[in-house]
Amino acid sequence: MRISFVAILGLSICLSLSSRGAAAKDGQFDVESNLLAGVAKVDITPDDVEGMEVTGHRRIVHGVRDPLRAGVLVLSDGSTKAAIVTLDTIGAWDEMVKLARARIERETTIPSVNIIVAASHNHSGPNFDAGSKWGRELIDKLGGAAKQAADGMRTVTVGYDEDRIGFGINRRKVIDGRAVVRLNPEGPNDQRVKVLRFDDGQSLTPLAVLMHAVCHPCFFTWGDKGTQPYPNGFPKMSADFPGEAQSFVEMCYGQNTSAMFLQGCAGDIRPNLPGFPYRCADEADIQWAGRDLGSAVVRSLARSVTREQLKERPSYYQIRAASTVVSLPGKEGRVAAELSALKIGPYLLLTMPGEPMVEYGFKLEKAIADRAIPIIVGYANGNLGYIATADAFDVGGYEPNTSKLTPEAELIILTELGQLADRVVGDVFESFSKHPKEIKLREEQAKARKAKINSGKSDQ
Repeated sequence: MRISFVAILGLSICLSLSSRGAAAKDGQFDVESNLLAGVAKVDITPDDVEGMEVTGHRRIVHGVRDPLRAGVLVLSDGSTKAAIVTLDTIGAWDEMVKLARARIERETTIPSVNIIVAASHNHSGPNFDAGSKWGRELIDKLGGAAKQAADGMRTVTVGYDEDRIGFGINRRKVIDGRAVVRLNPEGPNDQRVKVLRFDDGQSLTPLAVLMHAVCHPCFFTWGDKGTQPYPNGFPKMSADFPGEAQSFVEMCYGQNTSAMFLQGCAGDIRPNLPGFPYRCADEADIQWAGRDLGSAVVRSLARSVTREQLKERPSYYQIRAASTVVSLPGKEGRVAAELSALKIGPYLLLTMPGEPMVEYGFKLEKAIADRAIPIIVGYANGNLGYIATADAFDVGGYEPNTSKLTPEAELIILTELGQLADRVVGDVFESFSKHPKEIKLREEQAKARKAKINSGKSDQ
């Protein structure tokens, strides 16, 4: 039987159109990438909170308003693995970070130096004691979540977008040469929300969401003794606005995604709750903040999956991690601090172990320029306390006065983070050279950093 050329051509066109139609199914998109990701979240609320004292602004609580949670995002580029852990806690305590990294490394084989442990800085949760029931359970749950995330890894691409929030405000004002406690709308502030979404392309629901914003989670703490209904602080445990925002995002996606929160340089940024000097929030306030941030995140997520944005996504994501433990000048001697950098394709996370004032973020972003998309994270891999700028010490105020550091620490921190950025961005000779001496030097430095972090010793 003879088949004409026209018939063959027509059949080919039909098959081609059919194939394209299947590939272009609305709500799905092709994912071609070397990056693997897995995520898991777990409830870390203590079993019995009745009469417990929460940390931050200390107070006794009775019951739970909303759960505290932890998230673990596991990543691999085929040769390098990394993990990001987020917690609805006030800090990433040194001992907790060490124990969590060891457990996660054992469960997933991810090197401990490639694990970022970051806290939201929530002022309505418990303190950490490694020997307590809650402390032991927390480490167990983080290990279990990490294993679950690693077991569920799949191929993803990463979308990025930004939006804004309106509830944060600077809490310092300089009057007659000294800083006073004041809600200062003219003070430096960072109202941007940075959002990463990790997609497997099977639907418009992201596998995982990383949101980054800048504001103290202290909506529910005491402040103004004259304001009802909570002059002594909110009487229940809560994850504050980061928890409310995560729940809002997950609700918008039918509980089929995992939202995680990264805190920025929020040392001098707090909720805009006027009072004397400020008041404790109520339900209307926390819904305002949670939905403001949550809506900004959802808007960003929706924009970053449009076809124009999808075309801009890379197909190759190299993971590069670097960290160092520096010895900073302190008021009572040297202070050890771990600084780290994690690059995921074009996205660069730089971390500090405490409460950096908002100007740190601006200065680091200016130094990075267009070499990467920077996300500056505070409250990670340690719990140093306030990291004030050198200028802040000239006028005093709460942050520099209570800081363990001296003004000279700022230059060291910025310089060290800049060098870490150089190493992971890889656009300077020393970071990408294949010369045997350079390779050997990098290997020796990596071994030294891992040994130093594991031992807890600082540079001398």
